[in-house]
Parts: sequence; C-alpha cells; structure tokens
Amino acid sequence: MTSARLSGRTAVVTGGAVGIGQVLAQKLASEGARVAILDISDAEETVDLIVEAGGRASAHRVDLTDPAAVSSVVDAVADSVGSPDILVNNAGIYPPIPWDEITLEVWRQVFAVNVESMLHTMQAFTPAMRERRWGRVINISSSSVGLVIPDLVPYIASKMAVIGLTRGAATELAAEGITVNSIGPSLVKTPTGTSPAHLYDIVPQLQAIKRAEEPEDLAGAVAFLASDDAAFLTAQNLWVDGGLLRS
Repeated sequence: MTSARLSGRTAVVTGGAVGIGQVLAQKLASEGARVAILDISDAEETVDLIVEAGGRASAHRVDLTDPAAVSSVVDAVADSVGSPDILVNNAGIYPPIPWDEITLEVWRQVFAVNVESMLHTMQAFTPAMRERRWGRVINISSSSVGLVIPDLVPYIASKMAVIGLTRGAATELAAEGITVNSIGPSLVKTPTGTSPAHLYDIVPQLQAIKRAEEPEDLAGAVAFLASDDAAFLTAQNLWVDGGLLRS
C-alpha cells in the first residue's frame, strides 16, 4: 500500500469483480481503506489482488437488485472488514437496444440494476455512517446523459436518475455528516466492456483529451471524494470525461 489517506476507513464497492469496479477497489485499498466487494459474480480475484499488494479485502456475492439480500450482507461486511464509512455504487449494466425494441422488461431491468440497487445499498449502509456522523457515498453516473448516444435510451435515463438520486440523498444526509456525490465518466475502456466497438473510435475524438478513458482515470476522483479532502463537497456530479461535455 502506497498511501494512508483512507487509513482506518472501510469501503464497500459494488460491481467490483472486474473492470472499473475492480480498479476502484484496488485504488481505495492502496489509499489505506479496508474494502468489501459486493457483486453478483465471484470477486475473489479482486480480493487476491488487494491482499497481494498488502491490503485487506473481502468478497460478498449478492444480488444488488434484491433489497433483502443487500440488507442480509451488512453484518457479513462488518464482520470481515468493519462497518463501512465509504460506499461506491459502481454496479451497472449497459445494454444497447434500438428504440423500437425497448420493452418494459428491459426498462425495468436496467433501472433495477443501475438505480434501485444504489438505493438499496445506501439504505443498508448509511445507518452506521449516520451513527458515526461521517460517511461518503459515491455513485457512478455517465456522460452519456449529455452526449446522448443512439440505442441507449434506458441506460441514459437510468444514469440521469442516478444524478437525481445523488442530489436528493445528499440533501437528506448532509446534516449527519455524510456527503453524496456522483461521477460521470466518458466511455471507459475495459476488457469486459459491452459498448459497440465503433464508439471507442468516435467518442475519444469528441473529448478534449483525445484518448480512450481508462478505469484508472476514475480512480483518483473516487479516492478524493472518499477522503476528508472532499468534506465540503456534496450533491455534485463530477464529470471525469476528458472534457467530453465541456461545451
């Protein structure tokens, strides 16, 4: 571990088995936090990477769309790494679908994973933060809400809802020492990415920084928002998108 900015803190990262979430979990651990990874998939690889680097982590398989399942894992997280001070809601799905093929089933699935899961985790983990009068919640939104890419209506709508949820929760929890912010990335390049391949050529050319965004580009912003350095920053959506939405 190379830094202690989050020493003594415990963080929960959802969707941390692979991709962006895995990198975010590693970053928080490198800053001194103990990390619990919540994912519907096996996240032991992320735990191993953190432990090999000298950190402490645990993995918990859970369906984040099920509020009872999320509530049931709270004690397991506390027993393994401690009661969380930091919650990073990263889990999400990104299903490209043409307008004429959008069904209510698809719409509800996207909102269940991308929005409702955040509500479930916030309701499950913020009570302990409220008792300590210190907490950080960081939700991953998306710059697609400003760019509006075709065939992504359910996803774009869900990520706009994330920004609204963030602002509302920030207002509700501010008096109890909890900040709530969101981060809007550009199109992030990951090994498990499901975005249409041509977008990785188009989107970077629309950015001020003309290269594909990497998960590591988000990690520093997440660590900042999780720290005491961001104590007076809440109800904000921070665009970490290489200047994509600069106009």
